[in-house]
Amino acid sequence: MTVYVMVDGMSRSDRPSPAIRAIAALDDDLRRRIHEFIRAARRPVTRGEAAAAVGISRKLAAFHLDKLVAAGLLRTDYPHPSGVRKVGRAPKVYVPVDADVRMSIPERQHDVLATILIDAVLSERAGETAPHAVVRAARDRGEAAGAAERQNSRPGRLGAERALTLSEGLLSRQGYEPDRVSPTRVCLRNCPFHPVSRQFPELVCGLNHSFLTGFLTGLNAPNVRAVLQPRAGECCVELRSATADDRALTDVPASQPPS
Repeated sequence: MTVYVMVDGMSRSDRPSPAIRAIAALDDDLRRRIHEFIRAARRPVTRGEAAAAVGISRKLAAFHLDKLVAAGLLRTDYPHPSGVRKVGRAPKVYVPVDADVRMSIPERQHDVLATILIDAVLSERAGETAPHAVVRAARDRGEAAGAAERQNSRPGRLGAERALTLSEGLLSRQGYEPDRVSPTRVCLRNCPFHPVSRQFPELVCGLNHSFLTGFLTGLNAPNVRAVLQPRAGECCVELRSATADDRALTDVPASQPPS
């Protein structure tokens, strides 16, 4: 079963992630009704208005509103009243946070898949088939991600084991659930593009392979290669230390799109 509720930039520490805190906050019926009322209002809402909407006291409404603010679902403001200025501070108001809140267990990255497909459509070249364009777009995106990772970490010259260690960070953030089964091999226990990958395995596996090969290129990790290794319920690609023969083939296209 997949439950979609995710927050961009979700933390992976031992503390509950923003998405989990948001879900927990909305598990209370009154709190959920208050949140729905404020979203439907399409304007700043006062504590009194929220209390009246769900039939509770202002004090209890304040408690639930504070919980929603702490969970990152609402924010507060003190609007400047128009017309005659009254004595005292303007009443606190509550507005929904303009954030994409999603979570998936196991993690899915359908927005990444959609972006790659859109890039392929918008950049398709003369004489290029749609599957070829998808593979190219995936490799370009992966190469950009690898270059950004290298820029952030500044690792210097990379051996295979160090490159695999750096790769694990990005793969984890992308939802691949990397498993370092040996010092020179990383298996990917989750496909972030499932269940689309099950419907169109050739296209999505080729996209995955191309993205990860591009990532290794951008990371400047010639001692590691992405290898197609399909497994039921897991990603079809794994990362391995490259042999001398593998390194001699680095200029050969890594993925062939489906015909």
